[in-house]
Amino acid sequence: MERSRTIGTLLMAVSAIQMLVFTLGVLRRSYLAVALPILAAMGAVCGLLFWVGYTMTKMEPELAELDREEEAELQAISA
Repeated sequence: MERSRTIGTLLMAVSAIQMLVFTLGVLRRSYLAVALPILAAMGAVCGLLFWVGYTMTKMEPELAELDREEEAELQAISA
């Protein structure tokens, strides 16, 4: 579970940085006729990546993981 949260956080960070860099690049040039549609597409892709990362970060732990944690706690108490 920790791995998927790490990947989710990484996806969110990469998509936010990518969108920032692309937006700064667009603002420095005057290719607005071409850049605005591409900016919209990049925004959609980055938004989707951010949403997937957020979903992975906020995901509930899997039941198998919870069972292993409960077994470990019971063994610790028994010992």
